[in-house]
Amino acid sequence: MSIAAAGTAEPRWWVPGDWNGFFGLFTNVALNVIVLTGLCLGVVKMPDGIVFGRVLPALGIALPIGNLFYAWLAYQLSQKEGRSDVTALPYGPSVPHMFIVVFLVMLPTYLKTNDPILAWQAGLAWAFIIGCVILLGAFIGPTLRKYTPRAAMLGALAGISIAFISMRPAFLSWQVPWLAFVSLAIILVSWCAGVRLPGGVPGGLAAVLVGTAIGWGVTLTGISPVMDPHAVGAALSKFGLHVPIPSLDFLAGLHDIGPLLVIAVPLGIYNFTEGMNNVESASAAGDQFDLRKVLLADGIGALAGALLGSPFPPAVYIGHPGWKAVGGRIGYSLATGFVISLVCFAGLTALLLAVVPLVAILPILLYIGLVIGAQAFESTPARHAPAVILAMLPNIASWAQNQIDGALAAAGTSAAQVGFDKLAGHGVIYHGLELFGGGGTLTGLMLGATAAFIIDRRFDRAAIYALGAAVLAYFGVINGTALGIGNSAPVALGYLLIALICGGLTWQGQYAPIETPEDAIAEPGD
Repeated sequence: MSIAAAGTAEPRWWVPGDWNGFFGLFTNVALNVIVLTGLCLGVVKMPDGIVFGRVLPALGIALPIGNLFYAWLAYQLSQKEGRSDVTALPYGPSVPHMFIVVFLVMLPTYLKTNDPILAWQAGLAWAFIIGCVILLGAFIGPTLRKYTPRAAMLGALAGISIAFISMRPAFLSWQVPWLAFVSLAIILVSWCAGVRLPGGVPGGLAAVLVGTAIGWGVTLTGISPVMDPHAVGAALSKFGLHVPIPSLDFLAGLHDIGPLLVIAVPLGIYNFTEGMNNVESASAAGDQFDLRKVLLADGIGALAGALLGSPFPPAVYIGHPGWKAVGGRIGYSLATGFVISLVCFAGLTALLLAVVPLVAILPILLYIGLVIGAQAFESTPARHAPAVILAMLPNIASWAQNQIDGALAAAGTSAAQVGFDKLAGHGVIYHGLELFGGGGTLTGLMLGATAAFIIDRRFDRAAIYALGAAVLAYFGVINGTALGIGNSAPVALGYLLIALICGGLTWQGQYAPIETPEDAIAEPGD
């Protein structure tokens, strides 16, 4: 699928394909910055001064530093291997964390105290804890990656990408299909089919420009009110220079640390697990990055953000193979960090949303889901396909639970109030979704690894992963509703039984491991 062929020249900071990568990644990150701005203002009711004066400027520092670091790693790898086709890892605010810190940390604090400043400080404390967990993960992540089948890592990543990156953009796109489909067609023609657009215009830029032109055209002619001209004027009022201010506000949020730990520890584990999977995804695409350096940068980014005023931890993004496929190399990462920094410092997020139709950007996110989902099958042995799908399912279950929770909340109730039995009577197995999707990424990793090793008849390794899953489930880290001793004891027992079965087959010694030439593709840590 790659547009640019591999080369042997010296690494270059910018190549033509970086335009595609830049417009794709920039619109992705900008969209997330716009969303988190809206969540702060509309949900937690933070004052404009905090959002535009503290949160966004903190992101304006944390994000470009990360982009610069990952661009430098790509440059070093390019020099080391004598290749000019190395693609930097994408980087931005973590999407799942955006919603979790808002709805599970800051909003409950705001509702309890009616103080948005305390809610913001609780978010900062949560982000600080996340950073500490990720830093610890940097030292165990490489070992975990080395002994985990690629099918498990890429399958779990595909589950995140399909459920949380692509589903919502697809649904929103289908609400305005006549506009979104134009942008989607341009993306597919340019990025998937490799068709050169007139004048060599990058596909991402063309999708956004054509979508914007259509949106404003139908609005100004009265055909359809896609855009709001008044919103442009209102957005301009937010324009101004906002510089980051270091502080110890996060310490004020640590006084009630118990609930924060319950949420932050599993999410920190999720973060370094996702980072590990993304590095493996890049490896499958041909770029071998040092996982420990990547995770250390993630952890430091979260800590720096918390110190400067942002409760939104940044992370390595899903999508490296997609940006590599459209020709992005090193410069797209640097350009994204620089422009996002200007947007955050100048308070331009509202203006971007007012000028560019959302549905013109969404097909880019849908494309990322397509590429990551395809890679999970293309970069692993065919026999591991069941393990890939099994690794995907927990995140899909988590997404489905979120949809149900949102619908019930809109009706002024909850699953607990309605009753699990009543929901089950209408075909909604809510408690099963809740357990299966708990700790979705790590759950998918453990299930996928167990299944892949069973498929390969490596029953000893399958037993180890199943036993590890039993321990994690017992304490609620996976397949649970909260951290706690015995939180998911029945699930833990199920994993233990799998471990005993696999252990028995190992002891029996009747079945030799499956060895085929395809194993070279999926050998962990390659």
